[in-house]
Amino acid sequence: MTSAKEWNCEELETQCETLQMIFQTLPLGIMVADAEGHLCYCNPAAEDIVGLGVSDINLAGHAKVYGWFLPDQTTVLPNEQLPLVRVLRGETLLDELIFVRNLRHPDGIWIRADGWPLRGASGMISHGVVMIHDFTEGREARQMLWLLSQAAEQTTDSILLTDRQGIIEYVNPAFEMTTGYHREEVLGKTPRILKSGVQDADFYRRLWAGLCQGLPFSGTVVNRKKSGDFYWTQQSITPLRDEAGNLTHFVSVLQDVTERRKKEEQEFHLRLAREVQQRFYGTVPTLPTFDIGASAKPADETGGDYFDFIEMADGSLMIAVGDVEGHGFGSALIMALTRAYLRSFAALQLELHEILEQMNSALLKDLSQGQFVTLALARLHPLRGTLAFASAGHLPGFVLRESGTLTDELTSTGLPLGLFPENHCLLAPALQLGPGDIMVLMTDGAAESAGSDGEEFGAPRVLDYIRTHRHQPAQQIADGLYVAARAYAKDLPQSDDITSVVIKVGAMRSDLHNIPSSV
Repeated sequence: MTSAKEWNCEELETQCETLQMIFQTLPLGIMVADAEGHLCYCNPAAEDIVGLGVSDINLAGHAKVYGWFLPDQTTVLPNEQLPLVRVLRGETLLDELIFVRNLRHPDGIWIRADGWPLRGASGMISHGVVMIHDFTEGREARQMLWLLSQAAEQTTDSILLTDRQGIIEYVNPAFEMTTGYHREEVLGKTPRILKSGVQDADFYRRLWAGLCQGLPFSGTVVNRKKSGDFYWTQQSITPLRDEAGNLTHFVSVLQDVTERRKKEEQEFHLRLAREVQQRFYGTVPTLPTFDIGASAKPADETGGDYFDFIEMADGSLMIAVGDVEGHGFGSALIMALTRAYLRSFAALQLELHEILEQMNSALLKDLSQGQFVTLALARLHPLRGTLAFASAGHLPGFVLRESGTLTDELTSTGLPLGLFPENHCLLAPALQLGPGDIMVLMTDGAAESAGSDGEEFGAPRVLDYIRTHRHQPAQQIADGLYVAARAYAKDLPQSDDITSVVIKVGAMRSDLHNIPSSV
């Protein structure tokens, strides 16, 4: 008959064998060291993870032999930080990260270690146990998750995560900055808080129906901020599925494209305005015995400078050069308005100063306070060779003889247009032109082009250029004046529109001078 003592020994042996089988088949590595620091047990999983089995190696050389390193992957784990050494000191370890690189794992693996001391009946530590597992894939996944979370937190695009019912579970800082909503204000709500009303209900029904079918969405949507302001977003919504293929969440990425859209619209309007403005300039007319050239170079896509040629019923030619206060799109619109008024009043066959007075009255109603237009009008009678002139606050024009001598300055005869209700303009006495004479009308862009030292190109340099190049064709002089002013400014950006009209008088028939003024 088996005694109780024998039975207990058999039971204990069976339990030990069972535990041995469990430890041998566990996917987790088990390592045991005695109180003297000798490794006395290592299961197959531990041998596979660390690359070596049980040996007589003392723990003092354990790290180098097994290739255990700190997380920097280069510094050998100090002896006092070895998991078995620490548990033999009485420490309990939880989720310690260690890098292992040895002959078994030349590229290295990451392990997680948990450990605890074993105490005998006396309370003294008899053994230390360390349990390890390969954490390489888990660490890479966790690191990728961390990187993704950092990307979501630091990106400038708004990110919004909802559950399948559309309840917001997460928004990133960019969402808060763009919309003005704090995270706590939107969690638990739906994206309807951003609804602007620009898209109708049918748009959202179709959007939601597609998402519920697992179809992604991409498009431009107008949303509303907490402040009530609208903003344009390039938005993508992606359905997320679990491992079983079930829809669980929707992630939205919203890029604020409001400024880009405004810029695109502005550029479109500027291109359109420039095309219209270029058509306004038209073709330089051809007159017998007269050589006419004109040049207009805006500082922006469009400009506020204006030149025009209008053929009158009596055979004369009206020349206009104007300058709208400022430059850019707004000035271009005023320039177009000025041109329309000029051509309307010129059709009434009024005198130059009368046209300016009528335009002043009209522009007063259209211009904002502080806006104004300067305009110089000249009327060339080709048969008589005379030039009539009137100016509303415009920069002086010049008349030079063939020798280059300045004979007349075409100064202003009235105030700028659009500033004062009472603006009485005068008509300057008519000038008799002779062969070789040059008339120049221009805006202030060339003269006010400044160099790096702040000094302007100035009227004297303008006149010097015309004198030096007076034998060239009129168009070449007009174009060259712009080039000279820009060369003077060197690399500085063009600050104002530069416009000029040049008229050269050729050889005239002597009998034309005797034509009556009524012709």
